[in-house]
Amino acid sequence: MSMLTPPGMGGKYRITGDVYPRMRRPHRRRRIVLASAAAVVVLGAAGWGTLQLVDVFSGDDGVKTVAGKQTDCKPAPTPSTAAAATLPKPAQVTVNVYNATARSGLAKATADELKKRGFAIGKIGNAPAAYDKKVKGAGLLLGAPTASKGAFAVLGTQLAGTTTKVDARGTADVDLIIGTAFKALSPKATADAALVALNKPKPAPARC
Repeated sequence: MSMLTPPGMGGKYRITGDVYPRMRRPHRRRRIVLASAAAVVVLGAAGWGTLQLVDVFSGDDGVKTVAGKQTDCKPAPTPSTAAAATLPKPAQVTVNVYNATARSGLAKATADELKKRGFAIGKIGNAPAAYDKKVKGAGLLLGAPTASKGAFAVLGTQLAGTTTKVDARGTADVDLIIGTAFKALSPKATADAALVALNKPKPAPARC
């Protein structure tokens, strides 16, 4: 009796010989499994590549990925030109030029330069007593509340360091009261660049 024959089973279940059965998975099944796994990897890579191409040719659509997560953060829309269209042109702004300093001739010289730059000129003279020698900065822009919607900004491009104030007038003209810190209007090139920038506002930051 062989040593591999279980006790009590006699010779009916006797195992003889030097070759024993081995419990191995057939090689063919292993190749099928490996081929299936490789196919899954290839299909996954192809799908990812297709998505990348779709993103490239379809545009960003405002969906960004941060730390592997998608967000709905979209860039702010391009600012409408309607806001810029509401700003008056220099020719539509009537400026009264008043001198609140002890230096003579400033109001006339300043008014002449503003006229060359396209502004309409109204009154020219010395500042009213309420402002004479009392404007410490380069100048004060004074006008009706509606002036704060455009006229102040347009006239402000011509002189740096001005302040603004509204009064109860019912007209659209604006006063430029020259202050004690006034030296000269901004260089024309600088003022023109400021006007261009004023009419082309920068886009607002993206909102998330």
